[in-house]
Amino acid sequence: MRSRFSAFVVGDEGYLLRSWHPDTRPPGIDFDPELRWGRLEILGSTDGGVFRNEGTVEFRAHYTVHGRPGALHENSRFTRVDGAWVYVDGVITD
Repeated sequence: MRSRFSAFVVGDEGYLLRSWHPDTRPPGIDFDPELRWGRLEILGSTDGGVFRNEGTVEFRAHYTVHGRPGALHENSRFTRVDGAWVYVDGVITD
């Protein structure tokens, strides 16, 4: 999760697409040039250990857009594909 957040911060589309599950991966990522990611809070996680193949991460990602602060709160699902953790999907909460 932290590596994907860092990739959003620097606009690393290649990494984001490689770390996205092939069944849910978009063809590309449309970065908003006005959006600046600031910090990431990991609020919780389930499973995802060394001997697991699925897990979740609840996070809050803080940003500014057009000078106004905001936050994205999401519960994300991850799974292993060929031994690597990849993002499957997420549910955005308030």
